[in-house]
Amino acid sequence: MSCRCLGKEVVCLCSAPWLKLACLYRSFCSLFSRICRFLLLRVNNSFCIQVVYFVFLSFLGFWVLKDLRPRTNSFRPRDLDLFFTSVSAATVSSMSTVEMEVFSNSQLVVITVLMFVGGEVFTSLVGLYFRKLKLRCLIKTEVASVNANPCPSNPTNDIVDHIELGVAANSDFLNSQGEAQLFRPRDESLDLGYLKYCSVRFLCFLVLGYLIGVHVLGVAAVALYMTHVSSARDVLKKKGLKMVTFSVFTIVSTFASCGFVPTNENMIVFSKNSGLLLILIPQVLLGNTLFPSTLRFTLWLIERSSKKAEIKYLLSRTGEVGCKHLLPSLHSSLLVVTVLGFIGVQFIMFCSMQWDSELLNGLSSYEKIVGVLFQCVNTRHTGETIVDLSKVAPAILVVFVVMMYLPPYTSFLPAKSGERLQGNSKRIEPKKSYKQLLENFKFSQLSYLAIFIVMVCITERKKMKDDPLNFNALNIVVEVISAYGNVGFTTGYSCERQLRPIDGCEDRWYGFSGKWSDQGKIILIVVMIFGRLKKFNMKGGQAWILL
Repeated sequence: MSCRCLGKEVVCLCSAPWLKLACLYRSFCSLFSRICRFLLLRVNNSFCIQVVYFVFLSFLGFWVLKDLRPRTNSFRPRDLDLFFTSVSAATVSSMSTVEMEVFSNSQLVVITVLMFVGGEVFTSLVGLYFRKLKLRCLIKTEVASVNANPCPSNPTNDIVDHIELGVAANSDFLNSQGEAQLFRPRDESLDLGYLKYCSVRFLCFLVLGYLIGVHVLGVAAVALYMTHVSSARDVLKKKGLKMVTFSVFTIVSTFASCGFVPTNENMIVFSKNSGLLLILIPQVLLGNTLFPSTLRFTLWLIERSSKKAEIKYLLSRTGEVGCKHLLPSLHSSLLVVTVLGFIGVQFIMFCSMQWDSELLNGLSSYEKIVGVLFQCVNTRHTGETIVDLSKVAPAILVVFVVMMYLPPYTSFLPAKSGERLQGNSKRIEPKKSYKQLLENFKFSQLSYLAIFIVMVCITERKKMKDDPLNFNALNIVVEVISAYGNVGFTTGYSCERQLRPIDGCEDRWYGFSGKWSDQGKIILIVVMIFGRLKKFNMKGGQAWILL
């Protein structure tokens, strides 16, 4: 086999059949690499990418769940309920229309995978990985444009060696001069681009280690607790659940802020197992509301012992990294204060109004404190519960609705005379006319929620008339807001609340939406996907001015 240089292309002339196959393979790899490079450089609409990702994940999960057999042959969930469950797991919403104990062990494994790849930390890791590839492609393009040799013998290696040598030559300079004089070589923009690439690459490894480490510690802690506490272990034996499956499923669900539990009763059956609840509380916070603060704190700890330029870049130029989970120092600190403040308000309110109620009957004072704390932490946005929400005081239920509505990184950021505390300020580019027109027609989050609630009330109007105690406006609002916030809280359905008792009615351990019509369930599926992508429309409705 011989290769010739034609312009900027390297053409291989193959004679033997196996050499032709090798050339064909190399050509295919080169074509695939070029296509990926083109997509990385040209496709900038992350909203469309994530829509395709979650829709594809939901359909894939549905097909696999449908192909697997449930635990018993006497009952098989309908296709719509299976698709609803798949969407709920992929969007980490934990809304349910069938009981969890219906699913077999293999189906629980599939749901575990859906929750893991649909979690916010995992999707952020995937986003960082593609951003790293995009930055690498940009650097290669810039280096190739200034390279004097039009057809090097090995372009990829020459480019990488060129960049790495340039960075290595300036590493000592970086450590001595600090961030104010990062990279002063022959091509400042190229070296700054490579520093950004190295920073994003380091952040990828850090988030990957964070993801694996928290899961491993969590699964080990739950398995150890189940092994040594007979009351919790007896629950699994009674329900026919494997300890390994339960441990992995629960930790993945909790860290991904999904809220699914393999038991029908969710965590109500473990309300007296305070140790298990204390293990899960950090998982809820580390995988959701406190993820940005923990990520920055971890970077700060590493920076104390390492003077790498990448870490300094990540800590000082958070806005240029392109990761919304990496917040500035002040924002990260105030986020912790805000999260703890919301939990404290809920905790005080719940204890003052429900301490002696039937919800917490049979629990000791210590178990009540831990249980209430667990309940309040899960309102944003995990959805695991130790109480029947239909029996919670309406005032507390309204507070829970507000907590479910708030985005996970909501924080109090006081500013002085218009000062920007975000640290992510960028030059605002003028938008094209058609983009500005689309922005004007975007509604606010509350407007969309009001539309969804009205649509559900229309589809369920007959049931609201015949069964007003179950199908009341507050229960529908809780269900829709819970789906939008990807929480999973539900008031459920009770046969005892029927004004006109229906023969054969049985109470089931699934969500209130399980009693909705097919049209109502489809609307809730849209709400779950919309809620999972709500970060793309947080500034909607700005065209409306209220005076």
